[in-house]
Amino acid sequence: MLTSLQTQSLSELLMYLANKGGDFSRIPALAELSRQLGISISCLREQLEVARSLGIVEVKPKTGIRRLPYDFHSTLRLSLAYAMSIDENAFDAFSDLRNKIETSYWYQAVSLTTSDERNLLMELVVRAEEKIHRVPPQIPHQEHREFHLLIYRRLGNPFVLGILESYWELYESVGLNTVVDVLYLEKVWSYHRRMAVAILAGNYDQGYEIMQEHLMLINQLVKPKKKQMFE
Repeated sequence: MLTSLQTQSLSELLMYLANKGGDFSRIPALAELSRQLGISISCLREQLEVARSLGIVEVKPKTGIRRLPYDFHSTLRLSLAYAMSIDENAFDAFSDLRNKIETSYWYQAVSLTTSDERNLLMELVVRAEEKIHRVPPQIPHQEHREFHLLIYRRLGNPFVLGILESYWELYESVGLNTVVDVLYLEKVWSYHRRMAVAILAGNYDQGYEIMQEHLMLINQLVKPKKKQMFE
């Protein structure tokens, strides 16, 4: 049941999609949808483009319009891209938000991890260390991203996960995933190894302290100049 405030804020199309509940079946063609909603096709096209930019629907030639499961990361993407284009400090502000979210949800998140997931954390550490020590060294960015997201995956909070996923997308957009300072990477992954060991041992307090130290490391990195972003 939508509240009066929600109905005032949503377009006819978004209200229609919200009222479908758990039904993710294909949406009627524009002509039929226009008739059902009582709005013109041109107006409906505008609303559909907004829904697409928010990641609420997908439109494909053969399958038509389909509502997607809610994903907060999709709704953030366009806004964050705009923020980055007008303010080179936007990443720092968003990074600070991400750090506070990870620290705030640490205990709840690690307590929900399964034994398989805890073992996977250590596997990611081993894989990353192996990449760093190759000749030439490789950047274990994917392992870095997976390590952090894995810890918080079972929270079941789409807003927390959406922000954390968006952080890693921004991390890539500013070029931090291309840093090839081996000494820095070794230091980063020494923290990850210690975090994984603490989690495996159930020592969440120690893991929390290590994580806080680790989150400060990014301040040591020099981000590429703004003109290099989004290339």
